[in-house]
Amino acid sequence: MTPTYHRPTTLLRGGRIHSPASPDATAMAIVDDTVVWVGHDAAAMALYGDDAEIIDLAGAFVAPAFVDAHVHATATGLLLQGLDLTGCRSLPEVLDALARYRADHPGEVIWGHGWDETSWPERRVPSRAEIDAACAGAPVYLSRIDVHSALVSTAMLDAAPSARTSAGYHPTGPLTTEAHHLVRRVAQDSLTPAQRHRAQLAFLRHAASRGIAAVHECAGPDISSPADLTELLGLSLEPDLPDLVGYWGELDGLGAARELGAAGLAGDLFVDGALGSRTAHLHSRYADAEHNGLSYLDADQIARHLVACSRHGLQAGFHVIGDAATSAVVRGFELAEDVLGLPALVAGRHRLEHLEMVDAHQAAQLARWGVVASMQPNFDAAWGGSEGMYAARLGAERAAGLNPFAMLAAAGVTLAFGSDTPVTPVDPWSAVRAAVHHRTPGSGISPRAAFTAHTRGGWRAAGQADDLLGTLVPGAPATYAVWEAGELVGPATDSRVARWSTDPRSRVPRLPRLDAEAELPRCLRTVLRGQVIYDHESAGDATLDAVG
Repeated sequence: MTPTYHRPTTLLRGGRIHSPASPDATAMAIVDDTVVWVGHDAAAMALYGDDAEIIDLAGAFVAPAFVDAHVHATATGLLLQGLDLTGCRSLPEVLDALARYRADHPGEVIWGHGWDETSWPERRVPSRAEIDAACAGAPVYLSRIDVHSALVSTAMLDAAPSARTSAGYHPTGPLTTEAHHLVRRVAQDSLTPAQRHRAQLAFLRHAASRGIAAVHECAGPDISSPADLTELLGLSLEPDLPDLVGYWGELDGLGAARELGAAGLAGDLFVDGALGSRTAHLHSRYADAEHNGLSYLDADQIARHLVACSRHGLQAGFHVIGDAATSAVVRGFELAEDVLGLPALVAGRHRLEHLEMVDAHQAAQLARWGVVASMQPNFDAAWGGSEGMYAARLGAERAAGLNPFAMLAAAGVTLAFGSDTPVTPVDPWSAVRAAVHHRTPGSGISPRAAFTAHTRGGWRAAGQADDLLGTLVPGAPATYAVWEAGELVGPATDSRVARWSTDPRSRVPRLPRLDAEAELPRCLRTVLRGQVIYDHESAGDATLDAVG
């Protein structure tokens, strides 16, 4: 018989362990890939001190690692390595950034991302002629912050001539819908496998440096490619990267899902577009446009997709933002229940991405169907409030109802938080803070609920029902992050309160301060099932600077 070898016990001591099994724990013992004990330093040393590998935490905070439930890996890697327009605050800044990048990268197809004209003083985007002048004739693709429209150069448009006769074409301004998809596909095809590989690795290492142990890639024919998803999921064999869960957003795509190894036909399967690009589907017209957006799927198509996925053991899911799109999705679930019955529909563990406009009655229905709401709290931080983009597009009254985390949680809908990177940065503590300090009073949730949505909620969204995932209790996987964190605070009685007092008698694990004045924690180490996938010391100062 071949003997079984085990790694020695690893003992973390002298820190602050976030564990419901021992809310004031300072130590944690790990054997192989499993947490075996949590408690206090003195007991830890008595039990394990003679034989364990001891790690002195020096006061650091240890908590379950985050899960980002909605990412676009290659696009984010390209942003990390390429033309980042997210910091541009005016039209000239975009053109200047483009011209500088073109000068530094002659002969390349230029892929950029992140412009957002809603706060620019000019209140308009660059024309195609202005882009052509800045790029000196190079092929250029510049996606808007929401990735539902793009600015392109004439050279890029010439490479996709059918875009000129497709829906969503504009002779001088941004391209949307089919015209955008055609040009984006050409831009993607210009990338070599080596470029994609470098971009994917850059993103995954960046995610690990943010305390993230798993990501959900939301791929699809309109936003990436089968080759892109295949190459990305191939990285799951690497030992020092986050877990990868892949979704493929294609209607009638059962064969593709099986061939690609996707967890489901979900993610960005578009029912509508985005508010910033005025393509989200609304019941009433936009406050700043004479239309109500675009619908890509109707209730019958949604129902057929749910039925097919449920019968084949795949998660279904949809990108849904506008209130008319939400109504179509809810009606689709009703029709699917008529065909499947409630137990089979609930067993599908289906999910909705974004779900920004939803009312209390719809939330109750979604909870009944066991739907997971995969949401991005930093959307509200970026665009909420009475002066934000939501208010400009919808008017203040409609805008105030967006991203109602508290209402969905109260209805029993499982929340799973993510970034939709590159739409918002990979920054889970920032997302937790945004969910707590929602710009609409009463829509935020407690720090504990927000943290849970960004940890356990992500595992649940992927259909992994193990109740120990996303916790640090005996028997749980040793998947955690170590944080340089300042003050820890007790549970909030009101999510709108800026600071919370610490009650030493509390049986709820404490979390870092999340008010606006507090410095968010810095990741020191990320561990996935006992394997270190990020360590700030081995990464070096240069890498830390590079990832922000």
